[in-house]
Amino acid sequence: MDHTKPVKLAALRHAMQQHGIAACLIPTADPHLSEYLPPHWQARTWLSGFTGSAGTLVVTQDHAGLWTDGRYFAQAAHELTGTGIELMKQRVAHAPEHMEWLQHHLQPGQTLAVAGDSLSVATARQLERRLESTGAHLRTDLDLPALIWPDRPPLPTAPVVEHPQRYATQPRSEKLGRLRTAMRKLGATHHVVSSLDDIAWLTNLRGSDVECNPVFLAHLLVQAEGHATLFVGRGKLTDALVSALQADQVRIADYATITDALSELGAKDRLLLDSGRVVVAIASAIPASTQIVDAANPSTLFKARKTEAELEHIRDVMRRDGAALARAFRRLEERVTAGVTQTELDVDSLLREERAAQPNFVGESFSTIAGYQANGALPHYRATPEAHSTLKPQGLLLVDSGGQYLGGTTDITRVLALGETTIEQRRDATMVMKGMIALSRARFPKGASGPQLDALARAPLWASGMDYGHGTGHGVGYFLNVHEGPHGIRPPASGATLVSLEPGMITSIEPGLYKPGRHGIRHENLAVVVEADKTEFGEFYAFETLTLCPFDRRALEPGLLNPEERAWLDDYHATVRAALSPLLEDADLAWLERHCAPL
Repeated sequence: MDHTKPVKLAALRHAMQQHGIAACLIPTADPHLSEYLPPHWQARTWLSGFTGSAGTLVVTQDHAGLWTDGRYFAQAAHELTGTGIELMKQRVAHAPEHMEWLQHHLQPGQTLAVAGDSLSVATARQLERRLESTGAHLRTDLDLPALIWPDRPPLPTAPVVEHPQRYATQPRSEKLGRLRTAMRKLGATHHVVSSLDDIAWLTNLRGSDVECNPVFLAHLLVQAEGHATLFVGRGKLTDALVSALQADQVRIADYATITDALSELGAKDRLLLDSGRVVVAIASAIPASTQIVDAANPSTLFKARKTEAELEHIRDVMRRDGAALARAFRRLEERVTAGVTQTELDVDSLLREERAAQPNFVGESFSTIAGYQANGALPHYRATPEAHSTLKPQGLLLVDSGGQYLGGTTDITRVLALGETTIEQRRDATMVMKGMIALSRARFPKGASGPQLDALARAPLWASGMDYGHGTGHGVGYFLNVHEGPHGIRPPASGATLVSLEPGMITSIEPGLYKPGRHGIRHENLAVVVEADKTEFGEFYAFETLTLCPFDRRALEPGLLNPEERAWLDDYHATVRAALSPLLEDADLAWLERHCAPL
């Protein structure tokens, strides 16, 4: 137990009393509403000790609750022990979400405080509507955690670099031109962008301000007729890069002056902003006379639809990444079989070593998940020097990892049989595989969305009374964030916007099954949406699998696969063998041939 956590909560409650605050909401967010945050904005982690990537902390004088989803229930329960903070499970039947909880617990006249730099305009509207029904108030101009955080980490200062044109494939002038065309169609004179992946894509720049995500802290203000201004730390850019940006009509201003620039807009200006991706602290600077066009960032959809030039680079990256995995898995398999002591941490090291030897490797796309046996049942498990398992020549090892390359981003999960496995383990791995194959083989009409396809991956598990608590697929960026919108494959949610799957969109396909205390299964490939057919009923799309690495057939029960499923798996392994063979030799090539043999 970390005894500093109750002390921090006490300090927060004292600050709340001093400012007349009944409840304090600390989301997992920064001024760019990123999924993964620089340490400067990790107040929720600092206060609670919970290290998962998703969670919301609510503190009142007599209660503290941490809301998180099923990926983190076990982890949160462990990390919150002794902190005085209760685990509040999200998306569980009859359990209130944090907004509903606040609505029922705040009294008329009381005030809820949320730092305005960590709350989207759209979420603020939702909160205000909830609180109005109880007579409570929302205050966003007070950052209470900052008042009690004496050693708060500074803003990151990593350099910003150009994404080489060979890999960017489209000049930033062309991307900004497409954006301006979309702005004019919406009648907007200006457009403010705060989402870091959109900014990186539009400007063909990359950074390392967020761990594993090649982005940098910035805001962007684009004029439909005129220049664009990039608000970024000037010390992050070389003089040569500043000159190159100026040549494309992109000016540089200090990161903190975005609100000054917005405050200068007038009554004749129409500002395009995405209320779900701009925070209150930024939007509050916009004059009341300026007209707001509330719509999704056009660049979000632009960058989601990968061009053929980008896809060619991605396919090459998949070959290189697959070869690196083959080498790493072969080495791991030999060591475990030979009785050489290996831990989950060694898996991470092996993967990093082999990927780093590949051309144009920049870093990992997320922290490697290597969960042996029961640890695999924790979807976002992470081994640490203080807590990890030693591998044995038996059972299952779940490995979820990815790389960032100049030509693309990878994300792959494989379940390895390190030796003898149980009937239950093989059956479970095969049932998950059946779902993966069903979705990978899917044909669907133009206009279909991920939530309409999600059940295909779950149906084999549902038939046996089983399920998993996470989405089936997420978008993936192009040398950008490993989790990218706007599309995704997940169960339907009330009120959620359905985003059509379109050609060029990359998604993961990753069904799973987790049995606490026993084992976890997840199979994951990346796939791109492609045109499949035109019939009298319209256009139909399909998935082209991009990831190239064999599945460990020793973890499967082939007899549970029907002829079509066996054929898909054999065809996939034949494709993997043909793609990776030229990149491997000797023992690595023999390993590949063995694992890609027909069932």
